[in-house]
Amino acid sequence: MKKQILTLAFLAASLIPAITKAQTYVADKTIALPGDGGYDYLFIDKANHRLYVSHGTQVNVVDLLTDQAVGSIDNMKGVHGIAIVNKLNRGFITDGKANAVVAFDIKTLKTIATIPLTGANGPDAIMYDPYSDRVFSFNGESNNSSVIDPKTLKQVGTVALGGGPEFAVADGKGKIYNNLEDKSSLNIIDSKALKVIKNYPLAPCGGPTGLALDATNQRVFTVCRENKGMSVVDINTGKVTATVPIGAGVDAVAYDAETKLVFCSCGDGTTVIIKQKSADEYSVIQTLKTPVRAKTLALDTQTHKIYLSVAEFETGTRKALPNTFKVLVFKLQ
Repeated sequence: MKKQILTLAFLAASLIPAITKAQTYVADKTIALPGDGGYDYLFIDKANHRLYVSHGTQVNVVDLLTDQAVGSIDNMKGVHGIAIVNKLNRGFITDGKANAVVAFDIKTLKTIATIPLTGANGPDAIMYDPYSDRVFSFNGESNNSSVIDPKTLKQVGTVALGGGPEFAVADGKGKIYNNLEDKSSLNIIDSKALKVIKNYPLAPCGGPTGLALDATNQRVFTVCRENKGMSVVDINTGKVTATVPIGAGVDAVAYDAETKLVFCSCGDGTTVIIKQKSADEYSVIQTLKTPVRAKTLALDTQTHKIYLSVAEFETGTRKALPNTFKVLVFKLQ
């Protein structure tokens, strides 16, 4: 019996390095993309295996089965976020400088409508809520959300948010969670009533940007620039149950429910990877080295790869060098 116990203990110990190694991320490839200009959100359409990358006045489209560029949606003024409504074969892009949402056909990548937003200024984040069957743009300069019917391609409402919105996620059951960056708080929006029903302070989080949802544990992960932390919030009580140190200049966060990993992409040249041990227990398992200003990412939950967009810049400036825009791909080792 003692021999059996020792053997089992040895086997268990021998698995620890393998598990750790299996959750280490390494560089996979670089996808060069045409065009110049700034960059913001990335979005993955899992159903069609496509990655959408905001980029200046266009959105680049990448086939995730080949990691090759397959086209773009062009001729906008300054793009930010992307949302997809697969049942209608339509996509939606916030064109911030035009105060509009651009609708396109996801099969042809052709623009089908430009939807002017009433009472909106600076549309930034955008998302589709399947429960209400509406598209929501979050307007950073007018402190509100514009609501669009994806079938009629018309604005059908506005939600007053009470502060400057950043990322938003939906639970699929009628609630949308949205960070208010200037108020360091979290809104809960009723997606059918089109109103904020709760607002939770996020202290010690300051300046929240990215947001991700763990639906199973009823938690959201919010990443915060001012205190350089990722905070875990119980969505039922609004309580901040844990805060984990991350890098500076964070913009995005993603959660992989299968691997129990949280990814925080920071502008300081790091992507911090955090292990979820339980609903309220977390630890950093890797600080992945990335280029400076690679601060937005998307997670493919099918392959577990992460995608970050970035360009090279003139030394000491924020001016991107021509023909240097790319998406960096990292994979589980």
